[in-house]
Amino acid sequence: MLDFISHDPRFSALVIGHAKLEKLWTGCRWAEGPAYFPAGRYLVWSDIPNNRMMRFDETDGSVSTFRQPSNNSNGNTTDREGRLVTCEHLARRVTRTEHDGSITVLAEQWEGRPLNSPNDVVVKSDGSIWFTDPSYGIESDYEGEAAEAEQDGCFVYRIDPRSGAIDIVIRDRVRPNGLAFSPDEQLLYVVDTGASHVPDLPVTIEAYPVGSDGRALGTPHRFATCPEGFFDGLRVDMTGNIWTSAGINVFCYGPDGAHLGTIPVGEIVANVCFGGPKRNRLYICGQTSLYAIYLKVRGAV
Repeated sequence: MLDFISHDPRFSALVIGHAKLEKLWTGCRWAEGPAYFPAGRYLVWSDIPNNRMMRFDETDGSVSTFRQPSNNSNGNTTDREGRLVTCEHLARRVTRTEHDGSITVLAEQWEGRPLNSPNDVVVKSDGSIWFTDPSYGIESDYEGEAAEAEQDGCFVYRIDPRSGAIDIVIRDRVRPNGLAFSPDEQLLYVVDTGASHVPDLPVTIEAYPVGSDGRALGTPHRFATCPEGFFDGLRVDMTGNIWTSAGINVFCYGPDGAHLGTIPVGEIVANVCFGGPKRNRLYICGQTSLYAIYLKVRGAV
């Protein structure tokens, strides 16, 4: 299997022709939510059905259990102080792991009712935390616990960095999933996987313009449509290219929405993130395994 497939001449400036896709570890049921910690040179990711979080040590290649039980954690990221921010399906909340290991609950309800099952999360440069809340974690006992939804829909929320107040910023998606800001934070990319519930609905990445106040969002435009399978988690590099899970592959899109290239993985891909001392190693969570590949481009800070 080829390690790269180019669809646009611009892709050659992003990849290393002789770099290989490495399978670093296998043994998950559904790997998700990779987050890299540069101070320790390790990666944390979720294994949702197994109710655990795993840790890959980049210095020696070892893998260990980071946290179990994990409340069926899904998406993870780091904040501006290097703390872990986690979406938990089972507890239906977003938490932050402090430097001393204690856990702070950041969001668990909206207008007095429990959230659905927070899925993915990103931290903006102002410290605000943005997360998606589809219903996947309450639809069965496999990735959480079956329960009735108590919200009127599946929304995207923002947590204010100073007051901790929670606001809905997106209401027009069916099942909002992965999300990421452009490097200049002028756009918020949001995946909609509503096709899991609405037949013939396209699986898309929508691009929302961010207002001058840094929090209000304008009318989105359709950035990309997945030709087969599902988009899920995504990240952006320093030059504005989007690297996203796409069925059994990773797709790279240019800022103009052109499909630049493909990294074939061979199993369903859930999420990606940049890591390594130079942020030029793309970590990939396949369904059962953790992969990585070196690129010419660095991930956006």
